[in-house]
Amino acid sequence: MQTNESSQDSEIKHVIRSLCMMNNRFMNFMLDDNKEAAQVFLRIILGDDKIKVKNVRIQSFIQNIYGHSSQLDILAQDSKGRYFNVEVQRSDEGAPARRARFYSSILDTHFLQPGKLYEELPDTYVIFITENDVLHDNLPLYNIRRRIDENAKCFEDGSHIIYVNSQRRDDTALGKLMQDLYCTEPKNLHYHEFAERMEFLKYSKEGEAKMTDVIEEYAARKAEAAAKAVEAKMTDVIEEYAAKKAEAVAKEAAKKTAQARNVELAKELLSEGESIERTVRLSKLSEAEVRELASKLSA
Repeated sequence: MQTNESSQDSEIKHVIRSLCMMNNRFMNFMLDDNKEAAQVFLRIILGDDKIKVKNVRIQSFIQNIYGHSSQLDILAQDSKGRYFNVEVQRSDEGAPARRARFYSSILDTHFLQPGKLYEELPDTYVIFITENDVLHDNLPLYNIRRRIDENAKCFEDGSHIIYVNSQRRDDTALGKLMQDLYCTEPKNLHYHEFAERMEFLKYSKEGEAKMTDVIEEYAARKAEAAAKAVEAKMTDVIEEYAAKKAEAVAKEAAKKTAQARNVELAKELLSEGESIERTVRLSKLSEAEVRELASKLSA
């Protein structure tokens, strides 16, 4: 019989082994200081086999001139000094156009150092890998550039925004990369640059230890889901109780109002000399109630 601890360990292992790179925390671990893997990503998405990644960082906090900071999932720099911010967005709400614009602008304000010329701004690429086709044209890639409306020429300011539609998982180089994003087994990956790191993270004790925060995040989400389920259940119970209570109070109030009207009618009938029997019939009070009223009126 499994103990609670061994059962929990087994569950944690199952969670880790079910993770894929579309989980942005797992993606971060996969690319953290992994220049070869980041290079594969960028070469395929940009269609440029000459990209050489110098460094790659995860969970980078970047602050603008007003002190507003943002956490970038993955930030890489290549040998030409270009910067690439890669974000995994599973929720459609997480990939609006203005968010991409903001990330692009915060890279600019961060990398333009005081005293530097605008011409020294590096080229920047904000790359959103989305679970769904958020731009709805069934394209594998959306390269977004500024252009001059009057002549349709590109306005070359060095900023680039790219949306990658992960639903396009065909047999092209990009399609195979998207397949790898959903792959949970190292042996099934198309690109070997990902396999060693995934093997390490999923099947070694050191890898499991490295992923502590992913596990904690999973546990927190599970606890939150359980709490919400209990809260929803309690809300349903409370609302049902409140509805029944309100209905009972309303019925009781209506009953008391009707009773008060009947008593007043009975008093009026008795004052006018009506008989006990007729007063009972007209007021809908009991004979005992009418006789008690008659007794009080004659006292």
